[in-house]
Amino acid sequence: MRTFFSLGAVAVLTLALLPLQWLAVRMGWPLCRRIPTFYHSLVCRILGVRITTVGQRTEEQPLLIVANHTSWLDICVITAVAPVVFVAKREVATWPIVGLLAKLQRSVFVDRARRNKTRDVNSEIARRLAGGDPVLLFGEGTSSDGNRVLAFRTALIGSARDAIAEAEHVKRVWIQPLSIVYTGLLGLPLGRQSRCRVAWYGGASLLPHLRQLVARGAVDVAVSWGDPVAYDEFSDRKIVARRLEDAVRAMTVTVLRGRARMQVIRPSKSISGSEPGNFFSGRNPI
Repeated sequence: MRTFFSLGAVAVLTLALLPLQWLAVRMGWPLCRRIPTFYHSLVCRILGVRITTVGQRTEEQPLLIVANHTSWLDICVITAVAPVVFVAKREVATWPIVGLLAKLQRSVFVDRARRNKTRDVNSEIARRLAGGDPVLLFGEGTSSDGNRVLAFRTALIGSARDAIAEAEHVKRVWIQPLSIVYTGLLGLPLGRQSRCRVAWYGGASLLPHLRQLVARGAVDVAVSWGDPVAYDEFSDRKIVARRLEDAVRAMTVTVLRGRARMQVIRPSKSISGSEPGNFFSGRNPI
């Protein structure tokens, strides 16, 4: 019954906002950035997702956000707290419903089978950054089991360099690390063995995982913002990528060990919390 009513409510909400978002994107209204945040905030409430935060998103622009990736639910959680444009794999654009929503959120799609297209993708990301959109990419390039952070790929971080090259007024791009950790389910802490109930990775099918997670409900997730890194024309993307990876891993470990001070927020409200850098300076201790 929970699955039926929750998915029914999400369907009604989607049908109500989809035409408005399509029109906002078509007309280039600023509203096209706010509607997805409002939509995903309500989706999180319907699904029983409670978001806690440490730190806050920087106000500096242009802003590229690099995060770890655990589940399809990451999309809802991140958009609920920040009006971002996602970088997604090309296959997502062909998925029923999900692909349409991704397009209406103005996602940038990457064809992993055609490495020679990376430059074109970076140029598109650069245009979004120069236009004032916070762009988010998942540094690992795939999802994990939620208990660890995989090595970050460096290719798409080159989009920051392209943004500097293509826009005369842009002298540097800010890159901010973001950690997402699922900490509880049904009011109980998630341990290493049980975190896979929320994580969606490997060859797991989307629809069965979605139904099971919606049926359980009451998911707790921690979103941690790290210190932004200034990237200019002299920056080494490999060094920057490693620094971001270390920061995300350190934040993830801190949350998993239960040492972070977190503030519970309603997804539709603005982010607030401790100043970034209080807990996550330095390299990963393990």
